Amino acid sequence: MKNLLVSLALFVVAVAVNAQDWVTYEGKSGDGRGKHIVLLAGDEEYRSEEAMPMLAKVLSQNHGFTCSVLFSVNATNGIIDPTAGASLAHPEALDTADAIVMLLRFRRWNDDALKKFDAAMQRGVPIIALRTSTHAFNGIPKESPYAKWNYGNQGGFGKQVLGETWVTHWGNHKKEATRGVVEPSAKDHAVLRGVMDIFGDSDVYEAAPPADAKILVRGQVLKGMKPTDEPADYKKKNAAKEEQGVNDPAMPIAWTREVKNDNGKVNRIFCTTMGSASDLPNEGLRRLVVNAVFWGLRFDVPQKADVTIPGGEFRPTMYGFNGHQKGLKPSDFTLDAPIPPKRGEGK
Repeated sequence: MKNLLVSLALFVVAVAVNAQDWVTYEGKSGDGRGKHIVLLAGDEEYRSEEAMPMLAKVLSQNHGFTCSVLFSVNATNGIIDPTAGASLAHPEALDTADAIVMLLRFRRWNDDALKKFDAAMQRGVPIIALRTSTHAFNGIPKESPYAKWNYGNQGGFGKQVLGETWVTHWGNHKKEATRGVVEPSAKDHAVLRGVMDIFGDSDVYEAAPPADAKILVRGQVLKGMKPTDEPADYKKKNAAKEEQGVNDPAMPIAWTREVKNDNGKVNRIFCTTMGSASDLPNEGLRRLVVNAVFWGLRFDVPQKADVTIPGGEFRPTMYGFNGHQKGLKPSDFTLDAPIPPKRGEGK
């Protein structure tokens, strides 16, 4: 009996510690009731640790999805650490994922975490991928069955699944913002329902999605960092070494694909090269992402999805390396806390 009590005590302690490594927002009423969305935060630059909790609040409180946010954390103290590229806290959440929303960059998870991610994909879950997810993985050992996803390995996860890998900054980084322009042939696509006035302060990436992708939005490079700035007008060479106007044509910044996986099931894919936390105060972009979740799950997309941000204020940190808010734990991201939260708020 004594040994049993000790074992139970240790189990309770272990659960209490591990519970600090991720955050779950239970779904309220809405069309998403009963579905589990897993949001993956793990990049060093674009503040996914702020963007993913905000999107989880929107999806759970406005649309009924139960949302789990998984972070990269320091293994010794549970503090969120975007530079911990080998970390994915609580990958077990992927076992019940109905959809995945991700903003990752150069992750090198162990095979157990990668196996769970792959198993979700093999079930046919939709993937909603933001910004640097085009180069989500790198440094996976070459003997791993998932080394195929490494950036540079035939385009890795980005090229093979999403339709494009990292190429280059097309607009000038931190100097030229992005205005989203709907592709005329896609204006009636469900993902664009109710979407207007897309703007972000991150720059346009060079991208050339494959022929099986449906381009939804192109990114107009602006002369400055404000939504009222004029379009840029200069030429540069693309990946094929051909000179073209920077907005002639504008690069694709959002597209969909349907990809048959190794298990014979089809994953609906939505990818946008926008999605920095500092892009997401924009209502149009938030609605684009929320609509993509509905589309990916083959749900009817609302005429105008509610993308108001529940809880505290959303004042995202500007992107940049080594710029994340230090000392935060997943437990600080309570439903009512502002984003970024105050350190220790979740204790």
